[in-house]
Amino acid sequence: MQFPHAPQQAQLPLFEAFLAQPMAPLLNPVAESPWHNTEPEAFSELSFRGAAGNCQSLLAPILRELSQEKDARWLTLIAPPASLTQAWFRDAGLNRERILLLQPRGTQSAMQLTCQALRLGRSHTVVSWLSPLNASGRQQLINAARAGNAQSLNIRLG
Repeated sequence: MQFPHAPQQAQLPLFEAFLAQPMAPLLNPVAESPWHNTEPEAFSELSFRGAAGNCQSLLAPILRELSQEKDARWLTLIAPPASLTQAWFRDAGLNRERILLLQPRGTQSAMQLTCQALRLGRSHTVVSWLSPLNASGRQQLINAARAGNAQSLNIRLG
């Protein structure tokens, strides 16, 4: 059986055909994204559930990264769990020279101390373990973080 011959056209391999097509100009996705924010968020919260060792393993790289921040200010931890010892910081590879550990004293609450540390602006990030944290508490942390040009990170361990 013979097939009628179609007019001969040069056939390009698929990739070359794609490259031969005129391309629309690429948009800058960062500039076009409505979610792009040049300012870091004032408040973030992480929730860990499971065995304490597993939660600590997940937390370690986050704190390590924050402790190695190029910002000259402190990474401040407010009332961390007793399981986060100096040995744990060392084993997790944290830069202990850039970490400030604070515990509330007297009648001062962990929330009050966290807000105070945020407002002072001597820390790039203040990590707290406040649970439960309601909307009012969250707003207090946001306001304090903005006042001190810092970030608030609350960790919830479940």
